[in-house]
Amino acid sequence: MYTPSTFAEDRLDVQHALIRAHPLATLIVAGSMELTADLMPFALYPDEGPHGTLRAHVGRANPLWRELRAGAECLLVFQGPEAYVSPSWYASKAETHKVVPTWNYVVVQVRGPARVTEDGAWLHRQLRDLTDAHEGRMATPWRVDDAPAEFIDGLTRALVGIEVPIAHIAAKWKVSQNRGEADRAGVARGLDAAAPAMAQLVREAVARA
Repeated sequence: MYTPSTFAEDRLDVQHALIRAHPLATLIVAGSMELTADLMPFALYPDEGPHGTLRAHVGRANPLWRELRAGAECLLVFQGPEAYVSPSWYASKAETHKVVPTWNYVVVQVRGPARVTEDGAWLHRQLRDLTDAHEGRMATPWRVDDAPAEFIDGLTRALVGIEVPIAHIAAKWKVSQNRGEADRAGVARGLDAAAPAMAQLVREAVARA
């Protein structure tokens, strides 16, 4: 991923925070027959390994896990907020008119050797951890144990686990840091209605500038 130093985000805690907030990753694998890209939610275990470990599961009918069984290197892309940026939001437009549209976005890319597992205890834990991470935001959280044990046991037998120890992690925060203060403030105001999450990221970049 091409990342000019202006847009590089090297803080591991910030990278991990994006993964937790946007856990649906695009998992890209150069398989034996073709290049594949699959969407799946991952649970992050930040204290396992120097950069953390990611875990997910797929249905046994999905051929992806057979490609991963050989320890294939894979690429995971976690996409955060993104938004079109109009040049009309720049204060400098009125002064020079030397402005063009662009796109703001934040993204984390992870690489590592995938492992697969069919261990029942591993799969039970992964299902609970992934569910608890998202049900915790609900007024009345659903728990895996709410379902009959024999139902969950049957479900796990139909699943295969995927584990990716993070060997390399990189992040790009393109949030108007390359513009002057007045231009950044204009971008944040322009994004307030259509893309408030990106507007907040632009304001945070202003605060760090």
